[in-house]
Amino acid sequence: MTAEFVRLEVADGVGTIRLDRPKAMNAISLQVQDELRAAAAEATERSDVRAVVVWGGEKVFAAGNDVKEMATMSYTDMVDRVDALQGAVNAVARIPKPVVAAVNGYALGGGCELALAADLRFAADNAVLGQPEVLLGIIPGAGGTQRLPRLVGPSRAKDLLFSGRFVKAEEALAIGLVDRVLPAAEVYTEALAWAGRFATAAPYALRAIKESVDRGSESDLETGLQIERQAFAAVFATEDSRTGMRSFIDNGPGKATFDGR
Repeated sequence: MTAEFVRLEVADGVGTIRLDRPKAMNAISLQVQDELRAAAAEATERSDVRAVVVWGGEKVFAAGNDVKEMATMSYTDMVDRVDALQGAVNAVARIPKPVVAAVNGYALGGGCELALAADLRFAADNAVLGQPEVLLGIIPGAGGTQRLPRLVGPSRAKDLLFSGRFVKAEEALAIGLVDRVLPAAEVYTEALAWAGRFATAAPYALRAIKESVDRGSESDLETGLQIERQAFAAVFATEDSRTGMRSFIDNGPGKATFDGR
């Protein structure tokens, strides 16, 4: 079945998960959640996708979850749906490849949570981010209370979550909410260029790095070191590890051609 609002576009080893619901400012409805999850699964499974860009287009990343839709839902409705809501964002976070969010315009509420699920965030100089759910009498439900403090620290996260205030690009950069601020016309291009660096990289080494960092950051140091030891030993089972080390010995660093095995 063809997705209506979210699609995966692949070129030169990079997959773009493209949100395209412009009349609703890319509001993340139930349908968009399902389509996001499907696009993330496809990006995970496809061997021709080595890195991923999440993008909402030139005008807006995603202005939030679909409030009109949520306003009609009861407690039991949300109990039945909240796993899918969180699962859509988690599916993006768990893509075992480098993922960068290219943020133009607003990334608010669920849109900010989607950006938080990426490994890096490139923001336009006119981007605005925030978690304004408290202004609606609710709280973030797709990872905002968990990923935001891990990224910017608990006190800064509480300031943003308690107040619901919007954060412009330069402040977002200063507090570590985004990693680069660029002219609006260059955000997607620069995100593609960053992701494109991994089109010929060793995919299982990248996967091991991402899993080690993500799982380790949720653990104590000793557990994290154990995760790293296991991942370090595991990559020696790949052909790419032998290719890379042989190339280093024969030709110096950075010249290996990896087959992804």
